[in-house]
Amino acid sequence: MRRPSFVLTAIAAAALALAPALADARPGGGASSGSRGSRTYSAPPSTSTAPGQARQMDRTMTEPSRGGAVAQQGQRTPIGQPNPAGGFFSRSPFMAGLMGGLIGVGLGGLLFGHGLFGGFTGMASFLGLLLQLALIGGLVWLVVGFLRRRSSAAQPAMAGIPNGAMARQAQGAPDRAPRGGAGGGTAPSSAVAVTPADFEAFERTLKDVNAAWSRQDLPALQRLSTPEMAGYFSRDLNDLAERGWRNETRDVALEQGDLSEAWREGQREFATVAMRFSLVDVTRQVSDGAVVEGDPSRRTEAVELWTFQRTQDGPWLLSAIQQTAKKA
Repeated sequence: MRRPSFVLTAIAAAALALAPALADARPGGGASSGSRGSRTYSAPPSTSTAPGQARQMDRTMTEPSRGGAVAQQGQRTPIGQPNPAGGFFSRSPFMAGLMGGLIGVGLGGLLFGHGLFGGFTGMASFLGLLLQLALIGGLVWLVVGFLRRRSSAAQPAMAGIPNGAMARQAQGAPDRAPRGGAGGGTAPSSAVAVTPADFEAFERTLKDVNAAWSRQDLPALQRLSTPEMAGYFSRDLNDLAERGWRNETRDVALEQGDLSEAWREGQREFATVAMRFSLVDVTRQVSDGAVVEGDPSRRTEAVELWTFQRTQDGPWLLSAIQQTAKKA
């Protein structure tokens, strides 16, 4: 007589395990996105603001074997789905779907009294065979992909930079020549002088991007960022809209910032800056304004690495946002 309650408990547990998790909905979606030229696959040097290792890119249009070459559009799990860095199955949609199917068949066996794996017998035996073959093929695919990424996208360690806030960093960092390069080859580069005016531009862009994001102002985001980053912003806004959500980030204040590295590649200049900032970050239902995530009366804090790019003394454009891992 206790079987129905056991089955319901199992179904609830499986549904909870497979349910989409709400990812950070602020600009960048809590992922590492964009391109850093030939250093896209190199870890930026750590700083006092961001002493931990930067996370690898979850989505980028830069091929690891060609430095600054553009590849197919990078994909990131949509907002509202498990974060790409959240675990093995959340990083692999194929495996997530496959495991969902296996659990579903197992739950079917429980419902019809055949036991957890009884669903693979009888009429479902052929389906079970297909699932096993798909599992083997998926494992082979994952191993091959892992070996390819390991050989082409190595992450060299870099020296740290023990300086203070962004404004003070401008006085001592211009001549720093960063080390390291992208996996698979780098373009010739040299150090770039970053002035106090540049740091003011970086801080202004941080605030302007968040303001445009909250307004859902895609043309403004296109003026402030590279076409690649603007494409990610557009996709993330669409993901929110499909779920009936709207994210608002307001009262953004830069608490601390410093330069990680700055370099030149041909006519392009890059600067990666670590920024610790506080803000009010709230996600609401569009229909009634109900809060989905966040607290309208509480400030939260984030630490991210923002990379800016400019060409021939043009304006700095946001070209990448990277998340940081806390130093152990």
